[in-house]
Order: sequence, then C-alpha cells, then structure tokens
Amino acid sequence: QVQLVESGGGLVQAGGSLRLSCAGSGRTFSSYAMGWFRQAPGKEREFVAAIDWSGSSTLYRDSVKGRFTMSKDNAKNTVYLQMNSLKPEDTAVYSCAAAKRRFGGLKVGPSEYEYWGQGTHVTVSS
Repeated sequence: QVQLVESGGGLVQAGGSLRLSCAGSGRTFSSYAMGWFRQAPGKEREFVAAIDWSGSSTLYRDSVKGRFTMSKDNAKNTVYLQMNSLKPEDTAVYSCAAAKRRFGGLKVGPSEYEYWGQGTHVTVSS
C-alpha cells in the first residue's frame, strides 16, 4: 500500500515558478514509477510527466517540455515537479500517482497507476 500527499501548489503570476512535492509512505515507495497529472476546471485529466522507478528516465507532455522537470528522491520517498515559466493554461489541480506494479518504466495512461494523491491547486494569473 502506498499513500501519497502533494504540496507546493499556490497562486503565481505568469512567468513564475513553483515546485510541487509528492511525499510517499510505505517501505516500497522507492520501487514504483511515478507520474504527475493535472485537471483543469471543466476539462479531462491529462498526463503531465512521468519518471521510472529508479528516477533515471523521464517523459513530459509536449506543452511542458523545457519548462517542467520531474525528479525522484528515493531516499526521501518524494517526487518533485519543478515548474518554470508558468502560463495561465497551466492552471489546474495537480496530482501525483504511483504505478500499479513495482520496478516499472515510464507510464502515461491514468489506468497504469493505482495510487493517487489528493491533489494540489496551481493557479497562474496573467
């Protein structure tokens, strides 16, 4: 069982930065691939970024490439999403997720994840 808690959301002006954190519990947390998803009001949840279980490979949606960086600190049971050059269209509730199986690679689809955090709000003003 893995429990996830996100933090770091807030209100920021366009062009600003935020760092989201996702703290995991459970002694096997470090062996799970992780992902970040977001859902804007009235829109479907969408993939943002993924990292493999070791933290050595990452994948991003095209609209955030070069602006967002996902990282994983297995010693701290935490994953991060560094978000720079934020745009109003980045406004959403951001959630982290842990994959269904241990020692996996990059996962894009929500159905490939089993454990979800409660989400943290990010609002980017123009």
